[in-house]
This record gives sequence, C-alpha cells and structure tokens, in this order.
Amino acid sequence: MTYEATRTRVETYFDKTATRTWEQLTSDAPVSGIRATVRAGRDRMRDVLLSQLPLDLHGARVLDAGCGTGTLAFELAKRGADVVGVDISPQLIGIAQKRRPDRVAGSLTFSAGDMLNKRLGLFDHIVAMDSLIYYTAEDVGQILDGLAPRLSGNMAFTVAPRTPLLMMMWRAGKLFPRSDRSPTMIPHQSFKIAAATKGKIREIERVSSGFYISQALEFRA
Repeated sequence: MTYEATRTRVETYFDKTATRTWEQLTSDAPVSGIRATVRAGRDRMRDVLLSQLPLDLHGARVLDAGCGTGTLAFELAKRGADVVGVDISPQLIGIAQKRRPDRVAGSLTFSAGDMLNKRLGLFDHIVAMDSLIYYTAEDVGQILDGLAPRLSGNMAFTVAPRTPLLMMMWRAGKLFPRSDRSPTMIPHQSFKIAAATKGKIREIERVSSGFYISQALEFRA
C-alpha cells in the first residue's frame, strides 16, 4: 500500500471511527485497564521524545507531525517553541484547538493536512509520536527524506518494534481483517528504516506498557 493510500485510510479511521476513543484516551477521563496501560505508555513515550529536544526552545520552530489532540504540542509550546501541529484528521485538530492552553511561552498553530506539505515551512526540530506506525519501512524512509530539506536539527519519532507480541497481533490482524478496525500497525526493525533513508537513524528507547509497545528513534539528515 502506498503512502497516499495508507494516509487516506488512517484519516478515515480517525475521523469516522476513533475520534471519541482518542478524545477519551488523551484526556484525564477514567479508562479501562487495557486503555490505562496504553495511556501510561504514551505518557512515558511523550517524555522520551521531549527529552531529545532542548529544555529551552525559545526561538525554535517545531513541527508536531501527527499532533492528534495536541498534548505533545502543548508541552513544546510551554518550553517556548513556536509549534506547528499538523494532523490528517480535522476532528482531532478540532479537539486540539478546544484544549489549547490560554497561555504558553511560545506559540501554537494547528492545521489539518499532510505532514509533508512544503507550505508548512522550515523547522529546527520535528516530533512524530505514533504517526508513522502504519507505514512500511520504504514509506517511512521517503517521509524522513521528504522532511529532511526543511529540518535543521533532529527529528524524534516512533515506530512499532518487531517483537514477538506485536508480530502475533499483526498476524492476527492479517488473518481476521475487519473494515471498521484500526489500520494495521507495521512492526519494524530499526536497521531496515536506516537502510530506507539517506539520513542517519539512532535508537533512543523502547517503551512497553501493556498493549502499548513503541520504539523511539532519532533522525538526522
């Protein structure tokens, strides 16, 4: 499946099926035990990605690629960054707009659209938390190389690692497809992503919390 086809499927899923789920998962509302582990894992991963950027981001322009409901973007703006949050789901962007803090040290701009849109401009840093997990290694490489000309610093992003549990879940998803389920995550090995891009890939940290398993990587052009 090509980048464009996968992007369209993910957009449809989040706008028509999963908006309410993600609105609840990314809030303080009580959630079930399984979703609580996912929330805890995402909270930990957010901290991991933030740790790869300077504490003081005043004067820095940062792209939150696949910003969802805006939680990571808010933290970046609190550090002083001028944040551009983009997501393919207008529904999730709407939630981010409603949740935006009244005051931040930097600035926040949200828009619905493609993270690869050149009109978004140049950036000192880019973060992409769980927004590349549905793409093949070749697609991820193309995404990274597409962003590279507009990136002066580093990009911290996540992929689904190729673990026995995730491979079992992936195979089950392939065997029992349902039209209303989430797009299938693609488990990755870091060296294959490194081989698919012209830039450099560095492993940061893996987070495992219940059903949330994610690998943080750094990209530099």
